[in-house]
Amino acid sequence: MSFTMVAHPQGTATPSVEKNVPGCVWVATSKTGGRVYLCGTIHILREADYPFAPAYEAAYADARKLVFELPPGSGEGGEMNAQMQKLAGLPKGATLESTLGKEMAESVLKWASERGVAPAVVGGFQPWYLALLIAAVEYGQMGAQPEKGVDNYFEARASRDRKPGEGLETVEFQINLFSKLSPAQQKELLQQTLAEVKTMAGDFEQMIKAWKQGDLVALHEMLFREAARYPDLVDLFLINRNKAWLERLDQFLKKGERVMLLVGAGHLTGDQGLIELLKAKGYSVERFQGTTEN
Repeated sequence: MSFTMVAHPQGTATPSVEKNVPGCVWVATSKTGGRVYLCGTIHILREADYPFAPAYEAAYADARKLVFELPPGSGEGGEMNAQMQKLAGLPKGATLESTLGKEMAESVLKWASERGVAPAVVGGFQPWYLALLIAAVEYGQMGAQPEKGVDNYFEARASRDRKPGEGLETVEFQINLFSKLSPAQQKELLQQTLAEVKTMAGDFEQMIKAWKQGDLVALHEMLFREAARYPDLVDLFLINRNKAWLERLDQFLKKGERVMLLVGAGHLTGDQGLIELLKAKGYSVERFQGTTEN
């Protein structure tokens, strides 16, 4: 389970359609004619992970607006990362060891040495930012980049097509998810990330395969396999956000809007995922593979 795959800057990749995979897309419908396409995304991808399933193209064609985790343009110019770094510095007088303890500090420095990252780079940041940094470097080693992510592709495309878009959250909210973690929670997040480093490449391959097939059971097992160890992080990064988003989705459907919703695939899985939450509100939610009715 990774909490570090958050929204990233806009990209310009141009995938064709892969017809042999179903994709990770569902559609919620209302009696008023509303349709919300629940498009599970991976925020960082490689060229090899393209193209997308037809369901994404069909959802985009039918939707009158796109809704992302963050408003379009939020990641442009490196502003989000600059804000993160501004909040991520250690307090005056604090060190990596005094913040993390000797054992975890040594683990971070060992990782930095193996990846060619200067000790000074990791030595001045709080644990939450170190977790994001480690994840970014590891995914980068695989060739996975945020500019290739599903969300960013459709954000760039909607901009070119002048199709409206909006966000469920603000940059400040997402940054605060991390920066306002308690010291114990920050260390949990970093510990989890360090533990995943050795298996991250294999896990990523499995996740991409499950995502392309829309296998929510497999995705849930992968993303939540350590949920029992970090229940507070699961609540904070996934469950609480799903519940907060539900009201917006409910309004889209009641108003009869056609919306393409692009959120991390983990937000669709499990009994607290958006699919089950919408069903509990009485909406019809079905697998979508590319056929729409006007």
